[in-house]
Amino acid sequence: MYQPPEFYLVANPINRYSIGDRTPGLTYNPDGSLDIYFQKDSPGPEKESNWLPAPAGPFRVAMRMYQPREAALDGTYVLPPIRRG
Repeated sequence: MYQPPEFYLVANPINRYSIGDRTPGLTYNPDGSLDIYFQKDSPGPEKESNWLPAPAGPFRVAMRMYQPREAALDGTYVLPPIRRG
């Protein structure tokens, strides 16, 4: 999570700057999917483990893949869209 125009990391009350498979308490949906909350304020205690704090204004999200599977390398994997909740 980066904030323009300098693209510095976004300062936040929980000191979280990324979310990944090693994020403590990450909660997956029953179907195995994952909801991540990009927003300024906490989504509430039951969803906070999946919260990536964002600034009040514009922000930039970057996806990093380490040891990606073939679909990411050949372009057939499509990132899910970010939607307003």
